[in-house]
Order: sequence, then structure tokens, then C-alpha cells
Amino acid sequence: MPDAAAKFDAERAAEYERQSRIALAGYEACHELAACLLSAAVEPGGTAPRTVLVVGAGGTAQEIQCLARLQPHWRFTAVDPSPQMLDQAMDRLRSLGLADRTEAVCGTVQDLAPARTFDAATLIGVLHHQGGDAAKHALLRTIAERLPAGAPLVLAGNSHAYASRPLLLKAWAERWRMAGAGPDEVQAKLAKILQGADPPATEAASLQLLEAAGFMRAERFFSSLFWTAWIALRA
Repeated sequence: MPDAAAKFDAERAAEYERQSRIALAGYEACHELAACLLSAAVEPGGTAPRTVLVVGAGGTAQEIQCLARLQPHWRFTAVDPSPQMLDQAMDRLRSLGLADRTEAVCGTVQDLAPARTFDAATLIGVLHHQGGDAAKHALLRTIAERLPAGAPLVLAGNSHAYASRPLLLKAWAERWRMAGAGPDEVQAKLAKILQGADPPATEAASLQLLEAAGFMRAERFFSSLFWTAWIALRA
């Protein structure tokens, strides 16, 4: 499986905004709910400055857009290994007047100073691009190490082995057809997701990864075909 910087190249970045909304039915709703839950978990209605680690922020920076609307005093650290995806996200944030509240880090969580901590974190649409459980655990653990006890993490992504849910896979193909894709494009999209991603085998496996990395009290708040979103707290 290629690394994220190579996988999300200029071509992938250019199509990401349209593709992400087709691939995930309820894209806006998932991000809006994630922002509401983080806001409620950290400080509903508060005015104290808070910092949020946004892992895999490239593309639309939708997490930051939604959180910034709710919490005008919060600041964000956007981490992404793909320069094209990160540039696209920062361009969007500049157009919305949010770039001055966002630190862009082209790299991984491990590139951050080890002693640096945040009040909350998001990992949306990223974990299923990590090949194997060891890589998934390592990413979740590096995030946990930068959160104090009780701090929330939103984890969202595909959480079923694709071959285990043939009806959902067919429905996913139909969603692309609904969006105007022809037969060849639909088959190309199916091939890309089957070959280019490695989701946890089940939702239970995702929860086990969270627990092993140091998170507790995970609550599911959104699902859509293969996609599931949870909020969990640092143990």
C-alpha cells in the first residue's frame, strides 16, 4: 500500500472534494456532528482558547470549518503528509478567514514535538488508509500521547472489510452511478477502494484498536454504509 503522500498526489487532491461527498453519504452531517460532540465534550459555550489536533486535515479541512463556526476562540494544528492536500486545505481556510487560526504541518503526528499536547483531536477518513493493525495502532497511539486524560478524539472512517459486506459494496457502486458515473468509472472506483484501503475488519476491531491505544468510553454517533464515527476519551 503506497504511503499517504504518494497516494494523495495532485490528481487525487484535485478530485477529493467531489469524491469525498459521493463516497460518504452524509459527509457534511458527519463533520457537523463531530464538531458538536467535540464542543460539548471540551467546553460547551466556553470562551477559553483551546487547541485541536486535526490529523489528515488535507483536502477540504471540513473539520476545522465546522469547529471554527462553533468555537471562535479555538485554534487548530492541521497535519497531513501530502503537500498537495494540505495546500488545498489551507487555500480553503484562507478564503474563509480561518488560516490565521490554523498551523499547517506537512508531515505526520510524529513530526510534532513529543511534549506538545492538545485539548482534542480528530482522525477522520484516515485510519483505513493505514495498512495493517500495527500501523493503525501506532497512529492512534501517537495521537493519544499528545492528549491529556479525558481529552476527546473523534475517529471516523471505514470500519468493515469490504468483501464482508457485498450488499453495501454494491450500494456504494450505485451511489457513484447516482452521481452520474458510467460503468467504467464505477468499476474503477470500486477497484481503487478495494486495492487502496485497509479498513479494520469490523466495528469491534476499531474499538479494540482505540482501547489498545489508550482511549475509553467510545460512543458511536454516525454511520453510513462502511463508514462509522465515534467519539472516545483519552484514558
